Amino acid sequence: MMRKIKLLTVSLALMVSAIFVTTPSAESAETVKIGHWSWPGYGFFYVAQEKNLAPDINFEFTVLEDPVQLFALLSTGKLDTVLSTIEFGPIAAAEKLPIKVAGLTNLGYGSDHIIVHPDIKSPSDLKGKQIAVLEGGLSQIYMAIWLEQNGVKWDEVNMVNLIAGDAAAAMISGQVAAAELWDPFGGQVLKELKGSKELSNSKEPEWLKLGLIADAIYVSDEFVAKKRDIAVKTMQALFAGVEYWRENPVEANQIIAEATGFSVEDVQGILGGVNNPEDGTMYMYNLTEASQFCGVVPGNPPFGQTNGQMIDHWKLTNKWWINFGLMSETIDPSAGVDCSLIKDAGN
Repeated sequence: MMRKIKLLTVSLALMVSAIFVTTPSAESAETVKIGHWSWPGYGFFYVAQEKNLAPDINFEFTVLEDPVQLFALLSTGKLDTVLSTIEFGPIAAAEKLPIKVAGLTNLGYGSDHIIVHPDIKSPSDLKGKQIAVLEGGLSQIYMAIWLEQNGVKWDEVNMVNLIAGDAAAAMISGQVAAAELWDPFGGQVLKELKGSKELSNSKEPEWLKLGLIADAIYVSDEFVAKKRDIAVKTMQALFAGVEYWRENPVEANQIIAEATGFSVEDVQGILGGVNNPEDGTMYMYNLTEASQFCGVVPGNPPFGQTNGQMIDHWKLTNKWWINFGLMSETIDPSAGVDCSLIKDAGN
């Protein structure tokens, strides 16, 4: 993975013009370049733009399905901000990439599942079997922790690196015995593979408290250094989009569906609506809760999480990257976390 990051950092600077970018017009506004992969949970900047919740900013969107490419663009200044899962921070810091985790944005609330083939009766049956995960992603850590909680060492199984869609297909065809899948792929397997079983779900209290399955907002050091006021307004815009969605879920889900290419039904199923989070599979943090997770305002985040848990999350993922051989050293969180933006956004 690290070798891939280094190569992409060099090569992507030469190919940025080939990337699909959506650029709404706003002549007098400051342009902020946002990158993400296709996922409704990253749709709240589109809501902010559509509803003019950040009139000083024109958001320019780059959508790529490989997060490593997005981080390479962020580290070379081709993007200002990236929305992705939270676990990349320690790897980026180990590579000395000039980017920071700026805050948590949402939490899996049933979005992720560990599903097993009908032949698997207990976790111990997975020993020596092939299991689909996204290597270098939260799904790999989730699977490893779950296995060890159930008496199976993580290296007693054969982890196969597959993205969720391919993992679902491999499950249905019987090529793997288990998989960590996020929606809508988890539901697809349970529906199409008769007898398949869900043995763990990110809505379980222990996973909510741990805060493992989460998304974050990343910023480039250059963006913060040169345009700090705009970076703070960018943070405010994100959470303003969330607040608008809470008050107007039907309209906002339509905006997000059109922007991300998901059906309205899938967006509703993933994000929820009028009864969020109970009618969805994700919990969207508000600005105060995200600031509490960062430890920059008093009080505790929801689900039994603790003030400043961002540091614990960093240490947990760092430990597992070392276990998996993706990292070789422990990195201090201060090298890759900057919660000052989210603090300023609330002032």
